[in-house]
Amino acid sequence: MAASPLLVRPSAPDADGRVHAVTPESAGWTYVGFEVFDLGAGQRLARDTGDREACVVVLSGTARASAGGHDFGTIGGRRGAFEGPGWSLYAPARSSFAIVAEGPCEVAVCRAPAEGRLPARVIPPGAVGQETRGTGTNMRHVRNILPDTAEAESLLVVEVVTPAGHWSSYPPHKHDRDALPAESLLEETYYHRLDPPQGYGVQRVYTDDRSLDETVSFADRDVVLVPRGYHPVGAPHGYDLFYLNVMAGPKRIWRFHNDPAHEWMLREA
Repeated sequence: MAASPLLVRPSAPDADGRVHAVTPESAGWTYVGFEVFDLGAGQRLARDTGDREACVVVLSGTARASAGGHDFGTIGGRRGAFEGPGWSLYAPARSSFAIVAEGPCEVAVCRAPAEGRLPARVIPPGAVGQETRGTGTNMRHVRNILPDTAEAESLLVVEVVTPAGHWSSYPPHKHDRDALPAESLLEETYYHRLDPPQGYGVQRVYTDDRSLDETVSFADRDVVLVPRGYHPVGAPHGYDLFYLNVMAGPKRIWRFHNDPAHEWMLREA
């Protein structure tokens, strides 16, 4: 059976340490770009942002960070993405950023269209809003790095930790119509990490008419693309799940629509 077009496996690191490179062209959409880099001690990652803003999320390790002509010093410190809220760097469009790893460092670069209206800044752990959503085996822990209440032009960035045996992005919801105030149109990527890393998870992406209906089994460090449709995620027994979400669309607001067939469970919660 051919692999799902929604499932992107990591590659061997290139000369820059890049293991993922999702672009609007490769994904077949308009807004979201996403990369992951494995940097060694002393390795430098530098990029011009062009017509896209960037949020650089330090998933593990420490690095010196600069953006928009400002040196922000050393950021990071997490041993891994499950440890707790981390540090991120916001770089506006029409500027540049640089990360110099102080040891082994995993870095994600999230991108979306922008005009460059905002200054560069660091987002420390204390500025990351934390909340727990759901009950029972629908409980998960959310870290809002760039929610729609924070300053950015297009990007929405969030981390979620789903305990083993729990479901997330559940009950199934979607955000694929530009129909505010009821629903917003947002493309989305999921970057998955598992603990322990030999595990797997399950994600389904489907539309009401089933013109899209893909169920994928993802491994540690896989990316799942959500161009449209509902997109629930399951973490099997024994394996905690972390994912980093990147969303963007024509309007920077997160409004979702639950699958009516499963919305009953919210009324009973």
